[in-house]
Amino acid sequence: MTVRRGTLAGHTYEFGSLADLLARATPARSGDVLAGVAAESQAQRVAAQAVLADVPLATFLDEQVVGYDEDDVTRLILDTHDAAAFAPVASLTVGELRDRLLSWAAAGDEAAISGLARGLTPEMVAGVSKLMRNADLVAVARRTRVVTALRSTIGLPGRLASRLQPNHPTDDPLGVTASLVDGLLLGCGDAVIGINPATDSPARTVALLRLLDEVIGRYAIPTQSCVLAHVTTTLRALEQGAPVDLVFQSVAGTQAANRGFGVTLDLLAEAQAGALALERGTVGRNVMYFETGQGSALSADAHRGIGGRAVDQQTLECRAYGVARHFDPLLVNTVVGFIGPEYLYDGKQVVRAGLEDHFCGKLLGLPMGVDVCYTNHTEVDADDTDTLLLLLGAAGCSFVIAVPGSDDVMLHYQSLSFTDVLTARQVLGLQPAPEFVDWLARMDMLDDAGRVRELTPEAPAARALLAAAAG
Repeated sequence: MTVRRGTLAGHTYEFGSLADLLARATPARSGDVLAGVAAESQAQRVAAQAVLADVPLATFLDEQVVGYDEDDVTRLILDTHDAAAFAPVASLTVGELRDRLLSWAAAGDEAAISGLARGLTPEMVAGVSKLMRNADLVAVARRTRVVTALRSTIGLPGRLASRLQPNHPTDDPLGVTASLVDGLLLGCGDAVIGINPATDSPARTVALLRLLDEVIGRYAIPTQSCVLAHVTTTLRALEQGAPVDLVFQSVAGTQAANRGFGVTLDLLAEAQAGALALERGTVGRNVMYFETGQGSALSADAHRGIGGRAVDQQTLECRAYGVARHFDPLLVNTVVGFIGPEYLYDGKQVVRAGLEDHFCGKLLGLPMGVDVCYTNHTEVDADDTDTLLLLLGAAGCSFVIAVPGSDDVMLHYQSLSFTDVLTARQVLGLQPAPEFVDWLARMDMLDDAGRVRELTPEAPAARALLAAAAG
């Protein structure tokens, strides 16, 4: 184990491992305090960042934060590392990579940034993010292109897609459909129409999948559906012939944390194969949807690496992206403020984490979205989520999540409303996915400027969709 030292203002700080150095260099957040790995002072944090900047990127291939022999996520990351993609930056340090990324972003060289994805490990990307200010994270992410597709195309420049989340406390079909219609009439749902079921029942999952499939099919909506049941439940739905577009699963950055979710890499591969076999895509074949969140491993007491040492939550979050990347997903999103104030305490920490997650996911080659959200016992409010939404829109975020009135009555947390998505698109000059724009136009839901217009109940599109709800 290499001990690294940094001196600031006459004081020398020691960092006993790479994991320790990464943790102490991390911008402040409550989860790292809870885990006992946060910097003890701002001076120690700055010293750690200075030391981290001088660490060669190649070090991350030789020195792990979670052991190779004890963790299948580490093995996946290292065994699939692409040396050819790494070659352009193989001689750089973490700080030099930061400078290179920012210079490429300024020059507009999207190919140079995006081409690195398979050559970077999650720990490398976590490290470079810790040296960046919020504006740096926005600038580089904006120039990082990741495009995926199934029945709509996600990640194209000038686009901001949305997941329409019509949750209901009892999975009542009428309540789900009413929320679904509300979102569609406000131009949302091009990334996915995704329901968190109130119960993880195979029968309920199949019923909800069929409900969504009927509405999507009846109105030829170019989007995909997903019921966010556990992957084992989705496998049972596939066995019953259910119309599965996307396989969903929450994933984390250690084998132990994924075990806590009841999931293995082999199980994910089996589900991916089952969904691919249905061939339900029209413009692409990406069939996986993953959700992550800073603090998930810590909350499961599965956040420890070599020698039982705790690893900081943001580095572990990046390792979850290493899992997701392997399965070529259509969508990945971090539920940035959902896990609670024990992990991200206030608006400042949530905004920072959201920008980090988006930047790191895209740099690793993921179609990264964010659930811009918070729980009601966190020191966060709608002004904070407005700030994060607009920053993410400027950063080229693939998609965000929206619920009726910004209040999810089933999961009991605050997310974005459908009109928040419209506001971000209007302010930043963004559009939905191209196939969805064409559908909105066919349904006479756009004004002469191409914006979603206010619809009266008598408008043709409103009548058709309201009839679906009534039926």
